[in-house]
Amino acid sequence: MKPLIFLNSHPIQYFVPLYKQITTSTTICLQVMYCSEAGLKSHKDSGFGTNIQWDIPLLNGYSSIFFRNYAIKPSLNSFWGLFNPGIISFLWKQPRSVVVIHGWGSLSNILAIIAAKVKGHIVCLRAETPWHQEKMKNKWVTPIKHLYLRCLFTLVDCFLFIGMQNRLFYKKMHVPDNRLYFAPYCVDNFRFSSFAEEMNKAELKALLYPKKQNKMILYSGKYTVKKRPLDLIAAFIKLNRTDIMLVMVGEGELRPQMEQMIRDNNVREQVMLTGFVNQSNIARYYAVADVFVMCSGLGETWGLSVNEAMNFNLPLVVSDSTGCSFDLVKEGSNGYIFPEGDIDALANAINKCLHFTEEEQKKVSEINKSLLETYSYTTIIHTLNELCNN
Repeated sequence: MKPLIFLNSHPIQYFVPLYKQITTSTTICLQVMYCSEAGLKSHKDSGFGTNIQWDIPLLNGYSSIFFRNYAIKPSLNSFWGLFNPGIISFLWKQPRSVVVIHGWGSLSNILAIIAAKVKGHIVCLRAETPWHQEKMKNKWVTPIKHLYLRCLFTLVDCFLFIGMQNRLFYKKMHVPDNRLYFAPYCVDNFRFSSFAEEMNKAELKALLYPKKQNKMILYSGKYTVKKRPLDLIAAFIKLNRTDIMLVMVGEGELRPQMEQMIRDNNVREQVMLTGFVNQSNIARYYAVADVFVMCSGLGETWGLSVNEAMNFNLPLVVSDSTGCSFDLVKEGSNGYIFPEGDIDALANAINKCLHFTEEEQKKVSEINKSLLETYSYTTIIHTLNELCNN
């Protein structure tokens, strides 16, 4: 069996449980390479607009190594922000391995692809790009980018697609079927479903909102333009119902506009902006919700909060721009997909979910559970086992 090497920009809370599960449940020898220590200490998050520090262990339970970043202006958000030449010598010393590189967005990733290919490793690329968003980008720049990617892709042996639209993107880049492998985007379903089983919804709602026992619409994400939180507030106002509340978990640059909109429409008693909520507490909000909404626009390549909400058997209302809408929302069964920016359609979809019967809610639970069996770490590990054993 070949060893397995992952390259990440920095420790990511959604990936760490996967690495732990690979280490504890398989015979694969795993090593994770990191280009930055971002996320390990309290830092200013540009999206949340505040200092954050994840409160789950990010380095326990698996083997990892950090490489010094020689970039002039270190950053996770620019191509030149990660320059870690130590990756080259490290890969050169390793026996033939399966090397999984997350995306092509930094100089270090390109160096890793080239070095791994030259050394004779099996080069695997796992990225997020969905075709339905890619085809909407600049019609002059995008063809040049695609020409560059097709050249880069000649150095890649296997493409790990995260969902339907990501697979379609690779197909449009002329990647053949025999080089495509399913490695879905997912969350720690075991952790979230365990929370869901343990928590008493009525008791928890009484604890969190002692004066409000109404049905609850939940949003979880940054208050940024990409996430379009103002759309949800507008749809909530349009519903014009006093028996529901809207809880928006997150923080970000649009908070002043959101607060102004809430004040102007006199819904301060019904809309709550929680501020940043860390991983250890986020489950409490999913547990008391009745509907989950993601109304994002261009740039929401997947939307892992949807995966999280599914573990709590929540009906889903997701915009058609959100990457995961093609995979995780079964129209009229476990929720609805609405056109991005269409406030009337968003309000109508939410209203339908709030009126789901007990039988319809049972169907939501069954569909969510079935989908999560596929969109899981188990599926990824099955794919990685296949690659390491070939």
